[in-house]
Amino acid sequence: MVMEISRSTPETAGNVIRCKAAICRNPGEPLTIEEIEVDPPKAWEVRIKIICTSLCHTDVTFWKLNAGPGAVFPRIFGHEAVGVVESVGEHVEEFVEGDMVVPVFLPNCGECRDCESEKSNACSVFGQKRSPDMPRDETSRFKDMNGEVLHHFLWVSSFTEYTVVDVTHAVKINPDFPVDKACLLSCGVSTGVGAAWKVAAVEEGSTVAIFGLGAVGLAVAEGARLRGALKIIGIDLNSEKFEIGKQFGVTDFVNPATCGEKQVNEVIKELTNGGADYCFECIGMASVMQEAIRSSREGWGKTVILGVERFGSQLTVSPHELLRGKTVAGSFFGGLKPKSDIPLLAQKYLDKELSLDEFITNELSFQEINKAFELLEEGKSLRCIIWMDR
Repeated sequence: MVMEISRSTPETAGNVIRCKAAICRNPGEPLTIEEIEVDPPKAWEVRIKIICTSLCHTDVTFWKLNAGPGAVFPRIFGHEAVGVVESVGEHVEEFVEGDMVVPVFLPNCGECRDCESEKSNACSVFGQKRSPDMPRDETSRFKDMNGEVLHHFLWVSSFTEYTVVDVTHAVKINPDFPVDKACLLSCGVSTGVGAAWKVAAVEEGSTVAIFGLGAVGLAVAEGARLRGALKIIGIDLNSEKFEIGKQFGVTDFVNPATCGEKQVNEVIKELTNGGADYCFECIGMASVMQEAIRSSREGWGKTVILGVERFGSQLTVSPHELLRGKTVAGSFFGGLKPKSDIPLLAQKYLDKELSLDEFITNELSFQEINKAFELLEEGKSLRCIIWMDR
């Protein structure tokens, strides 16, 4: 779906906007659609009218979190979205009213040593921010109708008709690009494709093992397919994922529950004649990370960790495996730099090189947002597009 973008300056610029938002007031409770107030953007900020958003497992993880520094409520979740710039704050030169943008959780100032380096996608100026709200002044731009502060999430907060983000967390995108596909590029799909392309640099004819065939794992498969991988093995407890995975290039499937007395790494070694050239952990469990490392080939096998360990477990790696040539790398947002790499992915889709349509399994109205949580929890959804105006 391509949207017609208006570039006229709205009357709302500089004023507080009242709009609808899906608020999480307590961990694990259904979101409530309420009217809120959204402040105008401050310096180096933009206010965005959200067109559509989607639900990621990270939203669900923090939605359930009931302890620790990440358990901040009431809160507006959502970090995969696309929208139109409604107004800009002082000193903003990169964006103007009417620009179509993808908000992203990963900052990209473009000026620090890390942003200028090809070695990393970190940002040394904004990358270490820990405030739940805006990165520069650590205050919120949201209030409910009783004046209570509503906290941001991952510097995006897209479960609202209007949001405010820092310029370092927004990427301009071609207005002719389909908005529902643009939504996918702000987190999960970019993370998986980037891990195969940039972090692992999968070569033609190589073997790949992917632990976890959710949206990120399937995006890894898509990236490996495009890089010319010969064998792409999907490992998942849900056997239905194999048929889904075939659409993204998965050639073989392993269900750990049906391996009998064999360990998964033994099965992988049999399928790859000694171990996969590249292993990707997309679940977020230290035990699975260890199995992925064991499944990689001695001499040059590389394991890329994409999953966020949710239980506080430590990863133990045998020094012997490292001495024999195996390597382990972490991957945050697939090693991509948002402002330069997201437009490249968008162009690859337009050039019919990159598949995105197959990731969209459901579409709902904003009023049905809690249904998106149910579908993801039940394993019935890869990405659910939530339309704000339906």
